[in-house]
Amino acid sequence: MIEVENNLLEKFTRVRNHSTFLCEPLKAEDYVVQPVMDVSPPKWHLAHTTWFFEQFVLVPNKKDYKVYDTDFSYMFNSYYEHVGERVLRADRGNMTRPSTDDIKKYRLFIDAAMEEFLSEAELSQNVQETIELGLQHEQQHQELLVTDIKYILGNNPLFPVYRVNTIEPEKMEARKARFLDVPEGIYEIGFEGNGFHFDNEEARHKIYLQPYKIMDRMITNQEYMEFMLDAGYNDFRFWLSEGWEWCKALQTKAPMYWHKMDQGWYRYTLNGLKPVNPFAPVTHISYFEADAYARWKGKRLPTEFEWEVASNGILKAEYDKGNFVEALSYDTMPASVDNNQMFGDAWEWTSSAYLPYPGFKTVEGAVGEYNGKFMINQMVLRGGSCATPKDHIRNTYRNFWHPHLRWQFNGIRLADHG
Repeated sequence: MIEVENNLLEKFTRVRNHSTFLCEPLKAEDYVVQPVMDVSPPKWHLAHTTWFFEQFVLVPNKKDYKVYDTDFSYMFNSYYEHVGERVLRADRGNMTRPSTDDIKKYRLFIDAAMEEFLSEAELSQNVQETIELGLQHEQQHQELLVTDIKYILGNNPLFPVYRVNTIEPEKMEARKARFLDVPEGIYEIGFEGNGFHFDNEEARHKIYLQPYKIMDRMITNQEYMEFMLDAGYNDFRFWLSEGWEWCKALQTKAPMYWHKMDQGWYRYTLNGLKPVNPFAPVTHISYFEADAYARWKGKRLPTEFEWEVASNGILKAEYDKGNFVEALSYDTMPASVDNNQMFGDAWEWTSSAYLPYPGFKTVEGAVGEYNGKFMINQMVLRGGSCATPKDHIRNTYRNFWHPHLRWQFNGIRLADHG
């Protein structure tokens, strides 16, 4: 037990410090801005992830613990109905008080209380699992911090640099794509083992797949430009009905953060405004755009099951050939961890609706609100992005977003019938 607790303390410190690291380049005003409802102010992320540990670990488990501020649960609860009332998501940008300095003091207070708790308490298995969930939860918010900061700065007319040499998925050799054959058969899907996983990755089950082909890399900016130049945004034949209505309302017929200038296409990156790299994977694409592009190419998007099966096969093949590439250290943005880009460049849209696996059960209490209640009107993405902490990525991870959203690092991989 002691060894496990020491590991938890080490990981707790590392994860919490990384959130602080991500916010270091920000100015005071950057912490409060909420340009759209989907983007939360960085200050809110710092407070909410802290409140999670106070609410679900310290309050029920630390002897004689006194809540830091009784108003904070109302201010920084996200969607946990079990916990009580909360500020509406769209109003998070109105929280000028408590100040950012107040939030930083709150983090220091909770970190000290948690470090004391982790060092002195005999932790039950249930408490350890709750702490691990809190750490994984904070890593999710670290990715959101990166993408929300990018949206905040990317909508500033000055296109300010967030951090020099921040890694976005830019490096990619200009090679012809191949379609890899995957035979028909019965495959097992879902998490298996003793490591951390979210409940929506359970339970492992068998599925039957028809033979199919899957692209051995993601679609590039240059390839997507061909779709744009061929009036792909103006041809209803390639678009789902709801997607076509969304498309017609777009002001710029291009991926998010792209800007047409006299010299050509530029895009806002975390390094500032840069010329579009033709050989980098296209990112910040909605499901509607990904699906339209696939139809324009006469292909389709893979299902999440096809993606998972292919990721297992590709990973093993690349490892056997010695092509497995380690990600960078935790205090930087992770690079792609394999040469087929299935992990760590951009989340890849699949054609699968976000639904429960057979045998999925929602656990009792607030923790049970984590995934299950969102299983409607959303599509599954796989693979992790350049903003995802490297030890948060696994091939059974099921991300999910509404089909119109594209402020995340979302990209495209094509599939075809076998």
